Amino acid sequence: MKRSKIKALLERDTPIDNVLIKGWLRTKRDSKGFSFLEINDGSCLKNIQVIANESLENYENIKKLNIGSAVAVNGKVIKSPAPKQKWEVYADLIDIISITDESYPLQKKRHSDEYLRTIAHLRPRTNKYGAVFRIRSEIAYAIHKFFKEKGFFYIHTPIITASDCEGAGEMFQIVSNFDFFGKSANLTVSGQLSAELLALAISDVYTFGPTFRAENSNTRRHAAEFWMIEPEMAFYDLQENMELAEELILYLIKYALTNCAEDIELFAKFIDTNLIKTLDTISNSTFIKISYKEAINILIKSGKKFEYDIKFGIDLQSEHECFLSEEYFKSPVIIYNYPKSIKAFYMRLNDDNETVAAMDVLVPRIGELIGGSQREERLDILEYRMDEIGLPKNKYWWYLDSRRFGSVPHSGFGMGFERLIMLITGITNIRDVIPFPRTPNNLEF
Repeated sequence: MKRSKIKALLERDTPIDNVLIKGWLRTKRDSKGFSFLEINDGSCLKNIQVIANESLENYENIKKLNIGSAVAVNGKVIKSPAPKQKWEVYADLIDIISITDESYPLQKKRHSDEYLRTIAHLRPRTNKYGAVFRIRSEIAYAIHKFFKEKGFFYIHTPIITASDCEGAGEMFQIVSNFDFFGKSANLTVSGQLSAELLALAISDVYTFGPTFRAENSNTRRHAAEFWMIEPEMAFYDLQENMELAEELILYLIKYALTNCAEDIELFAKFIDTNLIKTLDTISNSTFIKISYKEAINILIKSGKKFEYDIKFGIDLQSEHECFLSEEYFKSPVIIYNYPKSIKAFYMRLNDDNETVAAMDVLVPRIGELIGGSQREERLDILEYRMDEIGLPKNKYWWYLDSRRFGSVPHSGFGMGFERLIMLITGITNIRDVIPFPRTPNNLEF
């Protein structure tokens, strides 16, 4: 018999005479003549209750089951008399697949996030982390769905690269027993430059994959390995780029509220009581758009004491970003036209020769969620910018070729996938939205 997922059973409108479920024991309560088993298979937050009667041949062994033990249950799905559950399973046969050792570290009580990080191989079995990783899966699907519906092509950019995507972050160098590539090789910090080459051939593309930054940072917002969504679009200017970024965020928040409601409610109850209000507010917002100069003026005039000083030419810190989106506008904010001195060489130089056509999308509680720009399509200006910052053009001959042969205006951005999941769940530490986080001095699993 084909196994039924518990999620599908709980969503049924009618009972069923013969069903097979397989899962893990969450709780067990023995009574006179029968036992109640709460079984979960990870397909949803809720357990399904299984009634094991003492007439079962292996009932004495069933009574010995510990939390975490695995079972297969054949039985009937019947209406439950309990007010908080629609269905339960009356077992005709329970096959014990495995009995968990008594040292099983996950018990019915709540465990701290710090403790659960030490057993990252087991924490997906908790309600919280099961919900996180189900949401992560749903939103990954929604990202592909969004771009597919808009006619984008999904491309794969290199993880091993000789380019440092200037200014994107410190890199991990790859070392082998011999000179494999004949030059220095690194793990990528961004797929952007490669994605540009594809955009200048087939127009609208996106890449969605792992990126790596060797920054010795132990903050709640940084990890050494994380995932990025990076679209690149031919014939897009900065305004169109900003519009796409806004559209993507709104689509994903609305998708999460519709398709991940049960799991989001868990986080709204135990993690952030304002979570659903925050997501609803964002999903119904028209994003505020202001220039970098306007943002600096707002911060200076706010009278608020910041850890980092405010002046034209600084790169905004998370405290500045969160003030603008959470306190001042109480809405997502897009800041554009940053000073060229704090941005990468490939961003399009504006006519003032002081700023570039860059943009960042700030959202409440997270700060920067998206960073992007219109790319510099003019060969002479691109070479001028590379010379200005001392970047050797011979290492980027292929990138310059893309401007030499059939160049067009084009734009793109990068969205941090983990930051998006933090926004949707209310979780405040990036380590808790990645199954196996990679951070300084942490490579256990």
